[in-house]
Amino acid sequence: MPLEPERLDRFARNIILPEIGGAGQAALAEAHVALIGLGGIGSPALQYLAAAGIGRLTLVDDGDVELSNLQRQTLYTQRDVGHAKPVAARRWLANFDSQIKAEIRDTRIDKGNAAGLVEGAMVVLDGTDNFATRLAISDACVQQAVPLLSAAVGRFQGQVAAFAGHHADSPCYRCYVGDAFDADDCDTCAEDGMLGAMAGWAGTFAAMQALRIILQGKAAFGDPQWGRLHILDGLAPGMRTLTIAKDPQCRACSMSAPSTAK
Repeated sequence: MPLEPERLDRFARNIILPEIGGAGQAALAEAHVALIGLGGIGSPALQYLAAAGIGRLTLVDDGDVELSNLQRQTLYTQRDVGHAKPVAARRWLANFDSQIKAEIRDTRIDKGNAAGLVEGAMVVLDGTDNFATRLAISDACVQQAVPLLSAAVGRFQGQVAAFAGHHADSPCYRCYVGDAFDADDCDTCAEDGMLGAMAGWAGTFAAMQALRIILQGKAAFGDPQWGRLHILDGLAPGMRTLTIAKDPQCRACSMSAPSTAK
């Protein structure tokens, strides 16, 4: 679908890049991203996905904005404290770009509802903060044949990886962490601390990797990098990349993987 003149002007800096171009920008406008978790990772990820021209967003979070969030969750202001994060995020989005379609879900994601929340998305970007939720999202993405971009951050380290467990030769997130973390038992940033700029680095990098997934086959920038885990080190600083192998015994993607693929 051709872009309107106003949209061409807005995204001119994207379109002029040969790795994206007009075809790539049109693909971004048609894309639907489900963003699960609107915190330290989800905030900058949402801002840069919107700035890139993503046409449709589903925003999922069951939390309210707290004063302590403002140290790293750049989407919110003092006026948002006490308000539901998805409502505040949609308000920001409406002020930023009224043409982006946004649906909000003020609910906690779990094994029971995860499939319904990711269904229909082109990409799911997971910025949640515990293993049980992450595994529920990953399993649902495999079931629904939806690519998953997983991002996490703690203290001075971030991790970002793309998974397509519904593909026969690609791992899922469960291949990476195994079955030992299906309970809510991980540490929190309230206990360990977190540098706000570190969350910003992980979130913006995750947004960029999501664009790679969307642009696969549409523009030169489209390189999903399935199964590659990027580790961001804020102390050194630096970044290194590992390759995650598909677990032949994975109960999510190797033993009951769906036949459909995207």
